[in-house]
Amino acid sequence: MGSLLKGVSRVRWADLRDATGAPARGIPPLLSRIAYGDEDTARTAVEELGDAVCALGFVVGEATAPTVPFLLELAGAPHVACKAEVLDLLGSICRTSQWHSAAAAAGHGERDTGYRLQPGWEAAARAAVHAGRSAIAGVASSVRPEEAAAARRLLQLMDHALPLPAL
Repeated sequence: MGSLLKGVSRVRWADLRDATGAPARGIPPLLSRIAYGDEDTARTAVEELGDAVCALGFVVGEATAPTVPFLLELAGAPHVACKAEVLDLLGSICRTSQWHSAAAAAGHGERDTGYRLQPGWEAAARAAVHAGRSAIAGVASSVRPEEAAAARRLLQLMDHALPLPAL
């Protein structure tokens, strides 16, 4: 994968499911296209990755949290063509609470097999975004206004998107 994304091969992507329920083995090539593609290629890859890790903009999957550190790495890399889009995707991941809301509305807790794993995926994904706060803050001072604005929006969102409660 080059100097960026060195740790991608350590994740067992084929054992994980994306937000659509499909095997997550398509995530590494998308990350690579974002890292090394031209602007159009990278933007298309961000859109496709968004579908895989934050379907419909509000549903995360098992592979979402393991993907977040790589998105943070891409957001901080100097040559990535679409940092604002990457930061917006991180914002969508940080905002998710679909599984928590569904479990709470149905009156189910963590012991219910229908909602045992999904709220944990959501909490882990949000925690992973919060763990990258310093990287995001670094982008907030970018000389590129679109990148800086996206980073500031994400930081503001993070200030209001507290950790998800246990069910």
